[in-house]
Amino acid sequence: MSDFLFGNFGSDFFREFDRLQHHMSSLAGGFPTSLRSSQSFFPPINIGTTDDSIEIVVFAPGFDASQFDVSIDKGILTIAGERKRPEAATRDETRSYARERFMGAFRRVVELPQNANPDDVQAKYTDGCLSIRIGKHESSKPRSVTVQ
Repeated sequence: MSDFLFGNFGSDFFREFDRLQHHMSSLAGGFPTSLRSSQSFFPPINIGTTDDSIEIVVFAPGFDASQFDVSIDKGILTIAGERKRPEAATRDETRSYARERFMGAFRRVVELPQNANPDDVQAKYTDGCLSIRIGKHESSKPRSVTVQ
């Protein structure tokens, strides 16, 4: 029966179907189109805004602050780094049969809104979260107007 429905596609068919489903969900609002990644979706990112700033939280436990490379160029925020395999896991006698923790290099790219001020950026790594605050240009902030 499954050969009739799916032919002889094997696991590649289901992998492609998962990839297609992921792309479809992102088009339907799962992820903003301005968020890109070169290694699956690690680390996960939340992006929000206040009247004064754009707030980005990168969930990357097990890192050291020095392992991140954060830069802004022409309205593009790039967050890169690498998680190396722990010493204990590199020994010859250790054979993995399941591994869920991401290891290796990653790069996340976020297209910033035009009101982002690249001269007003703060980044702090605490409790496994890299928090990046990017101020907004003064001219884009809401202000009250007195009516006379």
